[in-house]
Amino acid sequence: MHSTARPAADRTRYAETPVQKVALVFGIVFVIVGVAGFIPGLTTNLETIQFAGHESQALLLGVFQVSILHNLVHLLYGIVGLAAATSFAFSKNYLIWGGAVYALLLIYGLFLSGDHPANFVPLNSADNWLHAVLAVAMIVLGVLLGREDRVRRTGTTGTTGTTGTTGTTGRSRTVR
Repeated sequence: MHSTARPAADRTRYAETPVQKVALVFGIVFVIVGVAGFIPGLTTNLETIQFAGHESQALLLGVFQVSILHNLVHLLYGIVGLAAATSFAFSKNYLIWGGAVYALLLIYGLFLSGDHPANFVPLNSADNWLHAVLAVAMIVLGVLLGREDRVRRTGTTGTTGTTGTTGTTGRSRTVR
């Protein structure tokens, strides 16, 4: 019989571990940014917003070029971040792979931003800088917080060896 329960090593409460809390924060911020992209006043030139493409002149906070697709992607990223906070592994993967996607967007934006005909995601230099910061922050936090929590949960330490439960033989073993 197939069980749908999460592995024992990943059983945590919602946003319990540091990596889950960070995924939750990123999720909340992305949802706010996605919604803000549709709010007049927070987004200037909203009347020029396009579904996709560099023709959109809408600027979130007067700085970041956005489109309807761009805002929907932020909303989706946010929803996934909120869902990721349910699991240690999901949170870690959300941060690392989400950061990798932002690194790809940075590369895309460096070569195809502005009026380039292939620029279907409106990106300007402010977007590129933000994508660089997001890529580094998400990957670094995913790797560091994911590693730290795994070490704590498995009972291993970097300098003193392995600790864990002691069986009837008195030998120490790693708890996984």
